[in-house]
Amino acid sequence: MFKSGFVSIVGRPNSGKSTLLNHLVGEKVSIVSDKPQTTRENILGILTLKEGQIVFTDTPGIHKPGHELNRRMMQTVYDALEGIDLLLLLVDAAAVFGSGDQYVIDLLKERRLPAFLLLNKIDLIPKETLLPLIATYAGKHSFVEIVPISALKKDNLDLLVRLILKHLPEGPPHYPEEQFTDRHERFLVGEIVREKVLLHTREELPYSTTVQVTRFDESRPEVVVLNCDIFVEKESQKKIVIGTQGQMLKQIGIEARADIESLLGKRVYLELYVRVKPKWRDDAGFLDSLSQP
Repeated sequence: MFKSGFVSIVGRPNSGKSTLLNHLVGEKVSIVSDKPQTTRENILGILTLKEGQIVFTDTPGIHKPGHELNRRMMQTVYDALEGIDLLLLLVDAAAVFGSGDQYVIDLLKERRLPAFLLLNKIDLIPKETLLPLIATYAGKHSFVEIVPISALKKDNLDLLVRLILKHLPEGPPHYPEEQFTDRHERFLVGEIVREKVLLHTREELPYSTTVQVTRFDESRPEVVVLNCDIFVEKESQKKIVIGTQGQMLKQIGIEARADIESLLGKRVYLELYVRVKPKWRDDAGFLDSLSQP
C-alpha cells in the first residue's frame, strides 16, 4: 500500500508556496522572502514517509510576464503541470479575490487536473470569514479537497500530508529515502546568496538581481571555497548592494555564509562580487548560462 506521486504547488506571487514546501519537506530547499517573484525556477522537494513518497514542486508565482526572464518563469509553471498526480492551489486567505486569482482557476479548469485548494495564512483572518471564503472558492471550481492552513505556523500541515497520500496512486518511491531535493549544491548556494540580497534591499532590486556561482572548490577537506557574482542592471543598484564602505555586502556575506555552512556541513570561505549587466533579464544567452550547473 505504499503511495507515491508528483504534486505541484501553484499560486499567485507571495502566497507562501516556498514556505509551505520547506515546512512540508522539513528542509530549506526553496528560498523565502517577502518580495514577489522570489522563486524563479521549479524546485523539487521530496518527502518520504513509511506510508509513501510525495514529490512536491514549488513553482514561480503566476504573473503577467514582462521580460524574457518572466516568460521563462511562466513556462516553468506550465511545465510543472505536466505528468503530475495532484495540484495544490495555494491562496492567500487574507487577500482580496481578484482577476489574477480567477486566471489561476481558469488555468486549472483548462488542464482538468485533480486539485486541492489551500487557504493559507488563516492565522491572519477572523475565524468567521473562513466559511464564506471556502464557499466562494467552492463555487468557482470543483476542488478535490479544501484545506485551511498556515504554512508559517505549520497549522494543518499533518492533515494536508495525510489527504495528499490518500489521493496518490500506489507505487514505488521515485527517489532514494535520504534525498530531499533534486537541486545540486551549487544552485542552492546561489539561491541562498540571492535570498540575503532580497532580505536587505528594496525598490526594484529584487527583480533586477541574480546570482551566479563562479567557483565551487571542494579540493580542501576542511573548507569549501566559493566565489559568487551578484548581477544588477545599473550602477546605482551596485552601490546599494555594496552599501556605505561595503557594509551591506559584508552583511549579506555573513548571513549567506552561515546558511551555506549549515547546508554543506563544513566551513566555507565566501567571496562576493557585484557586477553590472544592463538588461540581463532580456538576454537569452545570459539566462541560459545561469541555468548551467
